[in-house]
Amino acid sequence: MVKISYQQKPYRRTMMQLYGADVHPSPSPRTEVGRRILKEHPESTGSLGIAISEAVEECLHSENTKYSLGSVLNHVLMHQTVIGQEALEQMAIAEDYPDHIFGCVGGGSSFAGLAEPFYYEKITGKAPKDVQFTAVESTACPSITGGEYLYDHGDTGRIIPLVLMYTLGHDFVPDPIHAGGLRYHGMAPSLSLMAKAGAINSVAYNQVETFDAASLFAKTEGIVPAPEAAHGIKAAVDEANRCRETGEEKTILFLLTGHGHFDMASYEAYLSGKLQPYELPRQKIQESLTRLKNMYPTINGE
Repeated sequence: MVKISYQQKPYRRTMMQLYGADVHPSPSPRTEVGRRILKEHPESTGSLGIAISEAVEECLHSENTKYSLGSVLNHVLMHQTVIGQEALEQMAIAEDYPDHIFGCVGGGSSFAGLAEPFYYEKITGKAPKDVQFTAVESTACPSITGGEYLYDHGDTGRIIPLVLMYTLGHDFVPDPIHAGGLRYHGMAPSLSLMAKAGAINSVAYNQVETFDAASLFAKTEGIVPAPEAAHGIKAAVDEANRCRETGEEKTILFLLTGHGHFDMASYEAYLSGKLQPYELPRQKIQESLTRLKNMYPTINGE
């Protein structure tokens, strides 16, 4: 479990432990990748890229362990399209169709799972409207809005093969925002291609403004959203407010990826004014991407 999430979200690890799991903060001294990173950065808060490397290494060294990635890879996005297929059915029941679809993106699987069935209808001429798609990132980890379309590893330890995607660089470690699921350096290859081709839009928000939207959603809808989901909510609220100002009538569909019942520490920090609006400096992005280009100059050359 990413170290900062291990610290910020204790009840998530408690539930896993309740089911019999051993949970270790990453980077950990249990793997070669973890030991190397701890040696170079003893106070590292970790990242999804590091945790993936440690999990894959653990799997490679054990005959009885299998590894299944829950995001990023294209086949995962395909399985996630059950979300969009169900949403199509629900929209049909409501006798409506979305003008705009929003969802948060870390690796991109849940957003793609919602958007791709609607995108298929759009490109095959079945959609009754020219539906638009917007992927919503964190300003602390803006893979699409701040990264580049390059060949990179899906993990920090470079165990996983290279893929072509929007990335901030595999050794990039984001700031410790509370939306842990969005703290990933890259984006799913197929979703990255859609962004590159202009089939989807992207936008980024900081965690304070997304928690503002989450607070509004909790008060009006009675549901406490996860910090990750709050990014999609923020974009949907902004679009609704824009339509109110312009007088446009739109049907807005957004993805609520999870509840925030295990994120009360995050909400406590927000309510006490301790939450920081992290925004990744452009220089830090450029340094990470320069290292990546220098590592693979032939395929990532200018």
